[in-house]
Amino acid sequence: MILSRQTFRYDNKTIIEKAVIRPPFKHERIAQDEGCFLYMKEATARLLSATEIVALEPREAVLLKCDTYFLDFIQRSDEQTVEVIAIHLYPEILKKIYTNELPTLIEQQRTGNGTQHLADEIVIAKFVESLEFYFEHPTLVNNDLLELKIRELVLLLIQTKNVASVVALINDLYSTPTVELREVVELHRYSNLSVDELAALCHMSPSTFKREFKKEYDSSPAKYISGQKLKKARELLSLSDLPISDIAYEVGFNDPLYFTRLFKRREGVSPSAYRSRMTG
Repeated sequence: MILSRQTFRYDNKTIIEKAVIRPPFKHERIAQDEGCFLYMKEATARLLSATEIVALEPREAVLLKCDTYFLDFIQRSDEQTVEVIAIHLYPEILKKIYTNELPTLIEQQRTGNGTQHLADEIVIAKFVESLEFYFEHPTLVNNDLLELKIRELVLLLIQTKNVASVVALINDLYSTPTVELREVVELHRYSNLSVDELAALCHMSPSTFKREFKKEYDSSPAKYISGQKLKKARELLSLSDLPISDIAYEVGFNDPLYFTRLFKRREGVSPSAYRSRMTG
């Protein structure tokens, strides 16, 4: 659940925003025409895309290419709230800010694919801290200031050892990602994603996804995926001492009570009874 959201706009586009979120919460982000810098100020989350599952810890950041993503925040304690900072990198805005060329240093770093995972670097943390003043005093923000902040971010990114290339990200903004249905499904067998969300990662409508899934697996998505989750749960119940709630999270259920009900309906016994039977 998003409790609050502050945004700064440039040319009628949201370019910088801060959201306060209460887990559990899953947010879909479709960004086919932009890159994005995300900073997990106080959040622990998983970033799910068609080709990656990236674990994010507090004070870590990622640099995203254009694609469809889900941010999955799992509740680990009561009354927990988290903050996320996002800076959207639209190619047309970057071209306007850099009227001539991007810094020469970027041109020298043309390697790197996928999500760029940024470590807890002090320069990135200090940059995010500098934004807090403007969230507290939004009347001070104008287009000139936003241009300066984007320039500052780009200059900082190209100086971090973790980022292979900012220009590679920009070059890929207009390319449509190519994904394979089976690769997406196998990657996310234990992710907390619905059938409609898996379809979005495959760039398909839900009806097309279900039809193609049937051709590939000779099963419905719901039946196959729930079967895979329960198979993994049985293994963990038999071979590990993990609490039932942790096993639920591990196999892709945000609600341990729902996991317990589903397991009992499918297996005939509760998870705890199954464990006792297998280890007793």
